[in-house]
Amino acid sequence: MKNIKVYILFTALLSLIACSKNFLDTEDVTSATEQNFYKTPDDAWKALVGVYDGLQRVWSGGVAFPVASTVMSDEAFGATGNADGFGFQMMDEFDKLRSPSDQNMFGDSWSLYYKAIYRANMLLSHLDGVDWKGNDNLRNVYEAETRFIRAYCYFDMIRLWGSIPLITKPTTDNVPQASPDSVYKLITNDLKFAASNLPATGYGSQDASTRGRVTKWAAESLIGRVFLYYTGAYSKADLVGEVSKAQALAYLEDVINNGGFGLVDKFANLWPAASLNNYVGEDNKETVFAIKYTYTSDWNGNVDGNNWMVMFGIRIQSIYPYGMGWGGATVNPRLWNAYAPEDSRRSASIISIKDEGLDFQNIKDQREYTGYCIKKYTPMADAAGKSLAEKMGGVSFMISQYQDYVSIRYADVLLMAAELGAGGAQNYFDDVRKRALGASFVQIPVSQENIMNERRLEFAGEGIRYWDLLRQGIDVAASAIAESVTLQNGGVNTTKTILASKITETKGLVQIPYSQITLSNNVLKQNAGW
Repeated sequence: MKNIKVYILFTALLSLIACSKNFLDTEDVTSATEQNFYKTPDDAWKALVGVYDGLQRVWSGGVAFPVASTVMSDEAFGATGNADGFGFQMMDEFDKLRSPSDQNMFGDSWSLYYKAIYRANMLLSHLDGVDWKGNDNLRNVYEAETRFIRAYCYFDMIRLWGSIPLITKPTTDNVPQASPDSVYKLITNDLKFAASNLPATGYGSQDASTRGRVTKWAAESLIGRVFLYYTGAYSKADLVGEVSKAQALAYLEDVINNGGFGLVDKFANLWPAASLNNYVGEDNKETVFAIKYTYTSDWNGNVDGNNWMVMFGIRIQSIYPYGMGWGGATVNPRLWNAYAPEDSRRSASIISIKDEGLDFQNIKDQREYTGYCIKKYTPMADAAGKSLAEKMGGVSFMISQYQDYVSIRYADVLLMAAELGAGGAQNYFDDVRKRALGASFVQIPVSQENIMNERRLEFAGEGIRYWDLLRQGIDVAASAIAESVTLQNGGVNTTKTILASKITETKGLVQIPYSQITLSNNVLKQNAGW
């Protein structure tokens, strides 16, 4: 078996699967349809690859979750080009008046998530029709992987939009928004099933060809993340009555004790642009779950590339080793200054134009310039300025970025377990800090406040900080994010204001696309403040 990336090519098959019978109700014997497709384990495998492809595609249009999460947090500003529209400022400032025409900014995102969920629901609804030839374990594994991906998508969506339609079977019905608890119950039960039915293969003994597929450890880790977010944001003692604090901790401890993971020795080596020749590579011992990408995207519907990472790139200029991008999510100087100078994570996480002596020449084309950019996820170029994605054979730097998105790292598992009160909490906390600080490490007590600060420094630019703020309460998030600061728009000093009242008014949620509200005949209701 090759890496899951390769098998995405099979998903063209899904476009052939029809959802209705013809008027004679006969079986089509010359092409794949819903009637004749889901028959063999091989059919189920191809459909499962289609589910993975659906997950890979959710951020290929609209505003990708990692980008939105970074811009809405206190880590970065909307930025982009000085002559661009103000949609990213609207998102960054939680103010629809900043760009009233951008009523469907998240429209593609909404559609792509539901397309991914449709694929998952389609496979789940046909598993019983497959002849598994007595291999019930394989059936359960495929179901577990599919339910994990469905839960992953719904967890993104419920955090972004708050109240969303809950769809568990293929349908074209006009479904109203469900209560958050209903969505979280599905998420939780899907993840519990995945954790119980995926093989307990440790990282060290996992076949390299299977990396990229969901594992027991990914499911258990995501349960921990969902537990912490739900119980914090909704002020609940447990996860919809399905997972207690002790159980959430037990899942995380299982990953720590039996998953075979570990921290990469040097933090910078986790990230291609921070380490260059010392990059430890994809699927390293710290990667619990990643969304896979390749450089093979094209303009004809093949969406294998990391389309969103280019948003973080330096504005329309390649400066070795960094490739050009759209100049979005310029890093807030407060984040740079939050690191101790000896903290290795600062220069590994953030590009500092001044400190790295970079000759940035496009300041007049840059909005909300701060002198800092995201480094963990940035396009790369060679010394001659050629995109590495294109050099590998990609058709364009815009759609051919190949860096995986590491959704869950082992460091996160350690800090989540520490936050939940693990017996080894101090050691888990110290392990993360020792790697970052090296010889300058001085132990500080493990506490909620110290853990949250450590998470800010450890996961900067990874799409985690915003949700860590929200789960401490909307007032905490609003206070942390709100500010009035002088930035440069096209080289001219300009006051940037983010009001706490706007964050509170919107409850930190994003706008439901108005096109979806119209299509639903107003069955869907817009979020407050939008």
